[in-house]
Order: sequence, then structure tokens, then C-alpha cells
Amino acid sequence: MQHAVGSPLPPPPQGQGPAAGWSPAAHHPGPPPGAGAHQGPAPAPPQAPGFQVPPPGPAPHGSFPPPPDTTGHVPLPPGGPVAMPSPPQAPAAPDPAGTIIAVLLIGPAGAGKTSVAKYWAEHRRVPTAHISLDDVREWVRSGFADPQSGWNDHSEAQYRLARRTCGFAARNFLANGISCILDDAVFPDRPVVGLGGWKRHVGPGLLPVVLLPGLDIVLERNAERSGNRRLTDEEVARIHGRMAGWYGSGLPIIDNSQLDIPETARILDDVLARSIASPPPW
Repeated sequence: MQHAVGSPLPPPPQGQGPAAGWSPAAHHPGPPPGAGAHQGPAPAPPQAPGFQVPPPGPAPHGSFPPPPDTTGHVPLPPGGPVAMPSPPQAPAAPDPAGTIIAVLLIGPAGAGKTSVAKYWAEHRRVPTAHISLDDVREWVRSGFADPQSGWNDHSEAQYRLARRTCGFAARNFLANGISCILDDAVFPDRPVVGLGGWKRHVGPGLLPVVLLPGLDIVLERNAERSGNRRLTDEEVARIHGRMAGWYGSGLPIIDNSQLDIPETARILDDVLARSIASPPPW
């Protein structure tokens, strides 16, 4: 039991102390007969209550200095009034213009995918690349599988190769801090070849958005094309009809029939902000 410094010690228990033959030597025995001197400093004698230990003097010649203080000293800042906590702020809406993302812009021929993707990539605050599947497919010069000749095993093999190449490019851009937007005419009734393949090559973080204007708009835009980019009206109508399957799929759809390119890009940013906050299931 401990007692406050300066208070008298309690009397010894019954049967102990000098009256009972108690001897300090019984509790503090000296060295046995014949033993040498102590190997270390002798224990300090008990101090009387209230005794102040004088500061140590200079160490005698040949003795070791005391061990350094290993506990250290941590200065505390001065106290002050505690400020009122500020009210919690609502989480800010995601800003797609300043976020590194990968976007897949889906739509039929003549939907304006390439034009919107280029404009959107050029007007972002972070570095952004545009990867067009049609451009990569046309890297094949000799033996190019022209889509106007029909869809066959040869054209599908080149399509798969181009999509895989685009996926590799997208992953490399993202790994180096560069966003990317890809465009492709992905059909909802072929998930393994289309959307599933993009997800496998780019990753689950890819954000798909469907660009789907009216049939009259895509026919008008297709008529302005030339070379192998221009399809027959029948083929355009068939592709547009298959794209209607995206309605009810859960993917965001933008009808840009009455929108110019800057307006479509602005709405694309709004759609992507919602997709970042709550990614669509696909």
C-alpha cells in the first residue's frame, strides 16, 4: 500500500517491530562471510518521508555516464477554444470533365458517334484520346474485309482483332493517366461479340452510352458519306432497327436527333456524371 509523501508511516502489524524482536538485519542481510565486495553500486538506503535527493555531482573519473533519456520529449500545442463543428456538406456531384474514365459510345451508322467522340475528347480538362474502331479496322489495307461486301467469317475476324487492339490501346492510355472514348456499332442481340467483348478487353469500369437518333437522321447522315463508310439505305435501316433493342437494357440512351455536336457532348457529360455515381449494370 502506498502513502502520501510526508505522512507518517502506519504502525507495524501486531507481532512485528522492535518490541517483537524484529531486526532490520533480518530484512536487509549483509554479504555472507567470506564474500567479496558488491559487483555493482550498493542499493540506496531508504529515504525518510519528504527527503529531497540532491542533484548528482560530476561523475568520478573512470565511471560510466548515466544512460540517456530514451523517452524523449513531445511538446504539446497551447490550449485554445474548441471551434464549433461545421455542418456536414453534401457530397459533390462527380465531374466527368476532370475524371480519368473510359467511355464506349454505341450507335448505328450515321448516329454521329465519331463526331461527338472527337469533340468530347477535345474539350475535356484532362488528357483524353479518341479510339475509333472503324479507323483501326481500316489499318488493314490489303485484304480489308469491306462491310459493304457483307458480314462473313473474314470480316468478323478482322472486327474482333480491331476491337482487341482498341482494348489494348484503351488500357494503356488509362494506365498512363489518359482518358479515352471508343465508338462502335454494338448490337444488343450479340452481347458476347459486342458489349461483352468490350468489357473483357477494356475492363468492368468501361462506361457505355448509346447514341440513337431517329431513322431519318441516320439515313440523311449516311447519304453524306463516301467510300466504304457509306452503306445502303437498307443496311442502315436494318442496323437502326437492331439498335432499338437497347431500350429497356438499362444503358443510358441519348436521342440526338435535334441536337448539334456541342449540345450532345454536354448531355454526354451529364449522363456520364450519373453513370460514375451509379454505374449501369451491364
